[in-house]
Amino acid sequence: MPRAGLSPDAVVRLAVEVVDAGGTTGFADLTLAKVAARAGVAAPSLYKHVGSLADLRREVTLIAVGELTAAATSATVGRSGADALRALGAAWRTYALGHPGRYAATQIGPDPDAPADAALRDAAAESVQVVVAVLRGFGLPDARLIDAVRAVRAGVHGFVTLELGGGFRMREDVDQSFTVLLDMIVAGVAALAPSDTPQSDTTTGSHS
Repeated sequence: MPRAGLSPDAVVRLAVEVVDAGGTTGFADLTLAKVAARAGVAAPSLYKHVGSLADLRREVTLIAVGELTAAATSATVGRSGADALRALGAAWRTYALGHPGRYAATQIGPDPDAPADAALRDAAAESVQVVVAVLRGFGLPDARLIDAVRAVRAGVHGFVTLELGGGFRMREDVDQSFTVLLDMIVAGVAALAPSDTPQSDTTTGSHS
């Protein structure tokens, strides 16, 4: 049956449901037809509430980026150095495994010049600032911060992408391997700091 009271917010919520139902490819496979089917209406009816599929994908991405930022913030508050970086990586992985479709949406960078992406640029900047705040605890110079942000993101993303895709089929414990990855990331970030930066709080931390 058609859902009564469709609105822009309701259509976005339905789109998130479609993304969640689609697993790792849910965001890539999102279409207006799928959202309309979930709403029980004809696809053209959605244009009363959303301008285009691109607009709808942008709204889903905004939600996902906000959730990932909140998870990262909650995990790292009150922590510093290696402890904060490990907590950040663990929070990203937990979100990715729990919401693979939404996580995929967070990997789409906003167009730096498109006016329509203004809100998404702000959300992405906020997400990056959480990582920057963690990395500043290692005493990194400003010139190395973006390099470190990209390296940390690439390391964790590569691991969880393989994990979600069933790439780790050997019997050894995957959680332990992720802990090793975080240790390597911590060591790599610490190596970017000037040699006179105290390392006591950046090379040790919780392995929970």
